[in-house]
Amino acid sequence: MKEIERKFLVNNEELEFIKTYRGIRIEQAYIQNEKDRTVRLRTKGDKAFLTIKSGTTTLSRDEFEYQIPVEDALAMMDAMELKTLTKTRYEIELNQHKWEVDIFEGKLEGLIIAEIELKTEDEYFQKPTWLREEVTFDSNYLNANLINQL
Repeated sequence: MKEIERKFLVNNEELEFIKTYRGIRIEQAYIQNEKDRTVRLRTKGDKAFLTIKSGTTTLSRDEFEYQIPVEDALAMMDAMELKTLTKTRYEIELNQHKWEVDIFEGKLEGLIIAEIELKTEDEYFQKPTWLREEVTFDSNYLNANLINQL
């Protein structure tokens, strides 16, 4: 399956409204983390997923995701002594699109990134006022690269 997403930094001074949404805690780690492919473990609330992504662009990549038992995900993270990135995700529906706003924790505290998944690379969408600059094409903002800062 093809994943097409755009990423933006968020103006946290305009994010007061997010307190009305329920966030979900995410912890993720990478079994394989290379420039053109990643294998990720993620716990998201009471669920867990194994995700494989491949591709060389930051806008559009192949993605395959499978739900796995949470106990297995945690055991693999522990057994392989993987670095874990932690964030809280808020899902916000606006103008027929879903925005995922990630507020990072730990060493990445203060970083807030909003993502929108699109059907095509040139699909039109309205940008909320709380967005700052776009970072879609800056690979430093891929979670697979952010985890290296931990």
